[in-house]
Amino acid sequence: MSAPLLIAAVVGGGVLLLMRRLFPRQKAVKLLRYSGETMRGKTVIVTGANSGIGKALAGELLKLRARVIMACRDLRSAEEAAQDIKKQAGPENGEVVIKHLDLASLRSVRNFCEEVTQEESQVDVLINNAGVYQCPYTKTDEGFEMQLGVNHLGHFLLTHLLLDLLKASAPSRIVVVSSKLYKYGHINFDDLNSENNYNKAFCYSQSKLANLLFMLELARRLEGTGVTVNALTPGIVRTRLGRHIQIPLLAKPLFYLASLVFFKSPLEGAQTPLYLACSPEVEGVSGKCFANCKEEELLPKATDEEAAKKLWDISRRMVGLTQ
Repeated sequence: MSAPLLIAAVVGGGVLLLMRRLFPRQKAVKLLRYSGETMRGKTVIVTGANSGIGKALAGELLKLRARVIMACRDLRSAEEAAQDIKKQAGPENGEVVIKHLDLASLRSVRNFCEEVTQEESQVDVLINNAGVYQCPYTKTDEGFEMQLGVNHLGHFLLTHLLLDLLKASAPSRIVVVSSKLYKYGHINFDDLNSENNYNKAFCYSQSKLANLLFMLELARRLEGTGVTVNALTPGIVRTRLGRHIQIPLLAKPLFYLASLVFFKSPLEGAQTPLYLACSPEVEGVSGKCFANCKEEELLPKATDEEAAKKLWDISRRMVGLTQ
C-alpha cells in the first residue's frame, strides 16, 4: 500500500471512530404528513431560507399552500432555492416571495420589517432560523460580534418590529431555532460583545443560549395576546452552517461520507420547526423548547428568568429600541 493511501486510511479510520463517538447514529426521523390545505391563507416568514434547514422548511410549507416569505441575505442564492422548491412542490401549491434581509445589519432588519408591514396584511408564523457558526472574529455593521449579532440581536430586533403585525394576525406563532450547544455557553454580561476575548465555539454557544432566554422572556410578555413563541434544537444536520470549520484536506471526503451516516438531512432537520409552525398539537403552547417534535427539558441556565430579563434589557439598548 502506498504511503498516501496508508495515511488516508489511518486518517479516515480516525475520523470515523471520532464521528461514531461524538455523534451516535440517530434513529430514522419520521417525516411529518399534514393535509395539503394546512397552511392555505397563512403567511410564513423564514429567515435563512436559501439553504439547509430553512430551504427544506420553506419547501414543506409551500407544499402546504402557505405564502412563504424567504428572508435572505444572498438574493441570487434565494432565487435559485425558490426555483428549486417550487419545482419540487409542483403546481397548485403556495406562493414564494423573496425579500432581502441581512441580519448583520440592523438597518437591513428595519428596512425588511418596514417593507413587510407595508405590503403584508398578516404574518401568521415567524421562523427565526438563520445563523452563523464558529466564524472568524468579525463584526456586524453596528460593531457587534458576528455570532451574537446575527444569531441573537438581529432576530431580537426583527421579532420586535413584527410583533404588532403578529398580534393583529393572532393566533400566530414565533419559532426560534436554537442548538443543543447552548449547554456549553453562558451569558458573559461582563463582555457580551467579546471585546476582551474571542472564542468562536463559546460565542456560538452563548448566542444559542441567548435564543432560549429570549424565547423565555418573550413568551412571558406575550401571555394573553394570542401569539405563542417556542424554540427548538434541530440536532446535527448536514448543512453549510459548519463552513468555517477547518477539516484536514485528506479527511474531507471521509468526513462527508460520515456525515451522510451520522447527520440528519436538511429535510429531517426541518421536521421540528415544521411541527411548531403547523401542528394543532402545539396550539396555545408557549415558552417551551422542542427536539424531534417532543418537548425538551432545558438546563437551569436556559430557564433563568432573572438572566432572561437582564439580557432582554441589554439587548433592547444594543439594538436601539426605546421603552
